[in-house]
Amino acid sequence: MSLKEVVLSLPVVRDLPQQTQGNVLTALSSLALAILAFAVYRLVTPSERGSIRRLGGLPIVTAWTFFSKRYDFLWSNFRNSSDPHFKFQVLQHQVVALRGEEARKAFFDTKSLDFIEGYKILMGAVPRLTDIAVTDTANEDVSWFNKHLAMLLNKNRLTDGSFNYPLLPSLLGDINWRMEKWGKKGRMDPFKNIYDLVFQMTVRMASCSELANDLEAMDKIQKLYWTLEKSATPTALLLPWFPGPAKKKKEAATKELFVTLYGYVEGRRAAEVPSSDAIDVLIGQGMSTQMIVQFILSVVFAGVINTGINSCWALVFLASHPEWKDKVKAEVNAIIEKHTNTLSSDPLHKRLAAIPISVWEDEMPVLETVIRETIRLILTGAALRRNVLEELTVAGGLIQKGDFVAYSVADAHLNPEIYTQPNEFDPARFGPGREEDKKGTFSYLGWGAGRHPCTGMKVAKLEIKVIMAVMLAGYDFDVVDKNGKHMNELPKPDRNDIHQVCSGLDFFFSSISYHNSFYRRGLWESRVISSLRGSWIRDVLICGLAGGSRFIYIYTFIN
Repeated sequence: MSLKEVVLSLPVVRDLPQQTQGNVLTALSSLALAILAFAVYRLVTPSERGSIRRLGGLPIVTAWTFFSKRYDFLWSNFRNSSDPHFKFQVLQHQVVALRGEEARKAFFDTKSLDFIEGYKILMGAVPRLTDIAVTDTANEDVSWFNKHLAMLLNKNRLTDGSFNYPLLPSLLGDINWRMEKWGKKGRMDPFKNIYDLVFQMTVRMASCSELANDLEAMDKIQKLYWTLEKSATPTALLLPWFPGPAKKKKEAATKELFVTLYGYVEGRRAAEVPSSDAIDVLIGQGMSTQMIVQFILSVVFAGVINTGINSCWALVFLASHPEWKDKVKAEVNAIIEKHTNTLSSDPLHKRLAAIPISVWEDEMPVLETVIRETIRLILTGAALRRNVLEELTVAGGLIQKGDFVAYSVADAHLNPEIYTQPNEFDPARFGPGREEDKKGTFSYLGWGAGRHPCTGMKVAKLEIKVIMAVMLAGYDFDVVDKNGKHMNELPKPDRNDIHQVCSGLDFFFSSISYHNSFYRRGLWESRVISSLRGSWIRDVLICGLAGGSRFIYIYTFIN
């Protein structure tokens, strides 16, 4: 039966007048011919210039997966094709995902790909004053932020007190103050207590002593901070207008944070005698109270989550790799012996505060590689940019002006062509003779790259190092399983939590179902190892709640 006969046999056509039937046949023939011509054209002509494979399916489903299981979403789609890129839709925005060395170089080195615009829409935890109808006069240019951050955290201010007193002794004093509250013996969750240390130091550097010295106020703003971190849900990001619980909690937390910080800024503005605190320095720069509040919030949200998770996991990796733990401990003890008064009766934190900043930066190569390897293993999320200037071609694909761009850091950090056994903790990979991080362009992205290196890198490293130094010089610990045996292999990571919210705040020591951003469930414990290596040694059993995992730190201070 011919196509004509099939069409004429259809009831809807058969009952039509003969002339109308002819018109229908003509129209259908023309349509079929047009479809055939288009198909032939696509087959015989080159692809559209710079075409990028576009994902099918419902955009809302695709976008939801991008926000809820980002790592799996990106890599499952990359595995479906050898292409270095693919494209999908989030709300009304187009997002291009990239991989490969050529794409990596372009992503981090191209002026048109804007850092701030990239994160403004696709990441939602950092509060903006405009969210609560407060005029935000702060300049969103990243250079403005970096300039003031560099001014506040320069080497002189950290060590010799460019104004009235140096910051380093205050930071170590904060660590000691917090650690003393652990008691002489007990249990401690590193994903709570170590984060407390990082939060304390970050607020100290970004605000004022009145706030940093007030434990109740610090606990209050830290709780608000975590409320905001947890508010960046797929629903809140995809449906920002929806008046759900996350939106309401974010608005309430932002308002309370603003009111609290506003009060401290105004208090310092009214003080008769200026101090060397960050708020006073910013007031002296002519910044408005709103600008200072937004700056403080930006510093806290930029610094706490990354420095906190790096500090926690560096300790965890050392606890499970005793050979590296012993190397770092020996290095810490060596600089204490070399750069402090060995006959001094000062407590550990004061002796560490006497060590020059140049020593912290340049004379701890083993700890440096441990931190570097920790960051390589845990920093595997997606970096974001937005093309704000003009269309550009990356790895043969055309990125239009206005498109967002996502690059999975795991493309470099977990790449077996760059790093040998990339999922293993092996700080020696950065040493002489191997230097695996130098195999290609931007093969290591732990501290930014290209046009956007991390402005706070030196301070972040210092925070991690002083925490590690106090822990290693003052504690000894081991990681064991629920049966009390040493755990030779850590649980495999869950890399899908894009917000890195890992804390035992709500399930401290008791629940094994709390979600951690990096590791899945598994009961962890640690056991005390008796060791008396100096008057400041503590014995410690690490316990925490990480992804349902539990670390226990039992610690004893030896006077």
